[in-house]
Amino acid sequence: MASQKIAILSVYDKTGLLDLAKGLEKQNVRIFASGGTSKMIREAGMNVEDVSAITRAPEMLGGRVKTLHPAVHGGILARNLESDEKDLADQNIQKVDFVICNLYPFKDTVAKPNVTVPEAVEEIDIGGVTLLRAAAKNHSRVTILSDPEDYREFLSELEKGEITETSRQKYALKAFSHTADYDSAISDFFRKQYAGNGVQQLSLRYGANPHQKPASAYVKEGRIPFTVLSGSPGYINLLDSLNAWPLVKELKQSLGLPAAASFKHVSPAGAAIGVALNATERKVYMVDDIEGIEKSALAQAYARARGADRMSSFGDIIALSDKVDVPTAKIISREVSDGMVAPGYEPEALEILKKKKGGKYLVLQMDESYEPAQQEVRTVYGVNLTQGRNDVQITPQGTFNSVVEPKEGADLTEQTQQDLTVATIALKYTQSNSVCYAYRGQVVGLGAGQQSRIHCTRLAGDKADNWWMRFHERSLNIKWKKGVKRPEKSNAIDMLCSGQVPPRSQFEVEDYERNFEEVPTPFTPEERDSWLSKLEGVVVSSDAFFPFVDNVYRAARSGVKYIAAPTGSQNDGAVFDTCKKLNIVFIEQSTRLFHH
Repeated sequence: MASQKIAILSVYDKTGLLDLAKGLEKQNVRIFASGGTSKMIREAGMNVEDVSAITRAPEMLGGRVKTLHPAVHGGILARNLESDEKDLADQNIQKVDFVICNLYPFKDTVAKPNVTVPEAVEEIDIGGVTLLRAAAKNHSRVTILSDPEDYREFLSELEKGEITETSRQKYALKAFSHTADYDSAISDFFRKQYAGNGVQQLSLRYGANPHQKPASAYVKEGRIPFTVLSGSPGYINLLDSLNAWPLVKELKQSLGLPAAASFKHVSPAGAAIGVALNATERKVYMVDDIEGIEKSALAQAYARARGADRMSSFGDIIALSDKVDVPTAKIISREVSDGMVAPGYEPEALEILKKKKGGKYLVLQMDESYEPAQQEVRTVYGVNLTQGRNDVQITPQGTFNSVVEPKEGADLTEQTQQDLTVATIALKYTQSNSVCYAYRGQVVGLGAGQQSRIHCTRLAGDKADNWWMRFHERSLNIKWKKGVKRPEKSNAIDMLCSGQVPPRSQFEVEDYERNFEEVPTPFTPEERDSWLSKLEGVVVSSDAFFPFVDNVYRAARSGVKYIAAPTGSQNDGAVFDTCKKLNIVFIEQSTRLFHH
């Protein structure tokens, strides 16, 4: 009897149980089982002993204590060691070879509407989890089965005389995954019950769309790294905020200047550092009447970030690297925006922002000291994906010092390296494929999420052209009708500067022209070319290599003199030669920066 194999069975899901028990009996395995498992096997006419025969103690506390006993776990955890054999002999305990266990349906229970804490508590398995963990820990000797799908394969190997090491390893992994998922479901339920909204768990209005409910944000340890000062965040608000914040934090760390970003749909519409605005820029960015802006580098950074692409920034999430002051708050107060995140707020600035959108404007305060885990996990269609966080450091001197073309005489000024840093850090947080044009410390054109890189380059270049056309005298001196609002002005300017002035539709023409006291004359192709030729010194960064020379030609049309991109394309040589012909400096940026 001492050489007879022993199995302990304790399962809630009894799928395949009787076939398993029949197979064990056929192989002369001694079966011990608990509660309902034992009853089902016995009623089927098979030999089974209650676990109490091992523990010499009855099930108690309404079945809550059945297998929690040294006689059970000593038999499971014992290894083939002389000292372990002595301990077992002293206590008259036999080794357990097989453990078959799965757990109470906690997930199914808490998924029911209006489930109470006492109802959930009754479905928290204690003994089963302990059986699973003990057997999985000692899988070098013990076989643990937690999935009925594995019974047939297990019995097939048992008939051959031995459960292979590979199978024991596979079953142990399943068991650990089973308990991890179970514990995660329990902690998720009690986090919602006890953590307190905003400490470790935050309820959201809804997910990506209003029908996707419920939705929440949570951390498994510690506290959520931001505080909600006003409004109520939604799922996409947080996706934007948690991508925008590290962007401005990184810009500030790399360049030592206040930074701002305007985010839409998980990509920056604009990003900039606090480079001083001249009088023309203040007018173009519609901030020439903001009192004190010349003394606030942060306000100037946001004016640049918002002003780069006002159409895309409509309804943005704003990220700011520094404590928000009054001039910055005054700019934000009159723009159409959904929310913002910053490390702090001056009291007067916060009061201005809290009045926005009838008190519903989202204001988040970020913990500057927060550092995320090095490993990132996301779930897509029920599948968990994990990767190391993209913590590559982009710095002016460290990242942009490998000039490929020209071989000699390339002049990388401090301003150029600064602009390349702005463009490249922006790409790090932009949906790929992506290409970014930058000038004077700000993004001026960004192409995001395109399947083809040339389309990224064209989209970003068209935005850069549009941005520059806004500096033309005709754009600066538009005579607006009284009462025209800022979004309407932005849209009309965009149509004028992008050459999209309505040509035919009577209704569209009327809708466009009603904004003006004097309707501005559309730009001719010759006027556009003449003005665009005045833009020089723009930089371009790409999140991966330029595979074809068409990207270089398109960039050159928007005043680009510096291109930074990873190398590795089969067509690198042609790209370098084209840069040389067009008098463009190509700098190798050695890290691919895809972001999804």
